[in-house]
Amino acid sequence: MKKNLLFLLILFSFSKIFSQEADAKKTTMGFYFNPSLNIGYNLKNNKNDVVNNTQYIVAKPLSKITYGVTAIGGYNFLPNFALGTGIKYSFVEDNYHLVYWVLQPRIIFAPGDQPFYIDLSYGKQLNHSVVSDADFWGARLGIQVSYSKRLSQEGGIVFERHQVGDSNGFFIGLNYGITIFSNKNYTGYGED
Repeated sequence: MKKNLLFLLILFSFSKIFSQEADAKKTTMGFYFNPSLNIGYNLKNNKNDVVNNTQYIVAKPLSKITYGVTAIGGYNFLPNFALGTGIKYSFVEDNYHLVYWVLQPRIIFAPGDQPFYIDLSYGKQLNHSVVSDADFWGARLGIQVSYSKRLSQEGGIVFERHQVGDSNGFFIGLNYGITIFSNKNYTGYGED
């Protein structure tokens, strides 16, 4: 009898040690869609960069203010890394309505309800405007705040370098967007 009780006690203690608790919270968003708005200010003074010694149309310096809309879709396949691609519309000067194809890796710190993220972006112009070979490099630093099971708000600071024809500019600005994701258990709202 003592041996049986001792055996059950040892079996119970080992079963508790080796048991695994199922956690409903996942560490990735799964598929996501991220529309966002941004506005920026050009830190580079381009007025002296443009030389007008011809009778033909000459590129103008980029304006001081830019704004844009971005729509990115992607997949968060590692807890701290996601990869997305999409479209960005950017207004940098009169008649320079630029549409870019964007590649955007995202690095996520502390995934879940309020992660801090860094987006690195590269965009190549798709449409034909006054210029046809524009591109940009950018970084976005921000925080994502969960709002519901599959929706988060985000805001942050944007740094972008635009090369538009013979003109270039370095913009710093603000960003606001939302993220819709497929994994309902990514945030605390998804736990039932």
